Amino acid sequence: MFSFGKKDDVQFFDLFVESARYFYEGALLLNEVMLDLSKADLKMNELQDLEHAADNINDRIIDKLNLTFITPIDREDIFNMANGLDDGVDLLQGTLQRIVMYNAGEPREGAIELSKLLIESTGEIIKALEMLSDIKKNQNQILDACQKVGRLESEGDRIYRREIAYLFEQAKDPIQLIKWKDILENLEDTTDHCERITDMIRGVVMKYA
Repeated sequence: MFSFGKKDDVQFFDLFVESARYFYEGALLLNEVMLDLSKADLKMNELQDLEHAADNINDRIIDKLNLTFITPIDREDIFNMANGLDDGVDLLQGTLQRIVMYNAGEPREGAIELSKLLIESTGEIIKALEMLSDIKKNQNQILDACQKVGRLESEGDRIYRREIAYLFEQAKDPIQLIKWKDILENLEDTTDHCERITDMIRGVVMKYA
């Protein structure tokens, strides 16, 4: 049965925020591992639970989309946003899986810095999504949060390039180089993904502000 009405509008935005919070919590877990490698196995299990919870939220959004006749923003935007947020948690899980599977050893400061950037970026995504239900009123604040994520992504690129250069210049063990190159690439991909999500948010603002 199709649903109509304003109540359903707000529920989409609430679900986006809930999904974004899982992304943020995943970034916190990853950072904990970067700061204390002994927590890796425990945090891997916690992140697995987060990933399942994020999948459930994504399913709820898609199910609701299929049952809602009139949506507050374009159906394609809702679908892409839902999947983008869910994919973010998957990327974090992929990074932590690599650290555990590779028995990668202690991270350098750059990997820790990237994990901190992800905490900041996902926090800004939450801020933007919390204001999205009233785009006209919150346009400037939403765009400010999105722009901050863009600046954090640029900083992430700089850290990534520095760390890759260090690996090729200083790493004595080629296997260790391969392990950390892959982990760093996944971290950098996740900072890029945060910016892709805010690009989606900016696109919605452009349509409706």
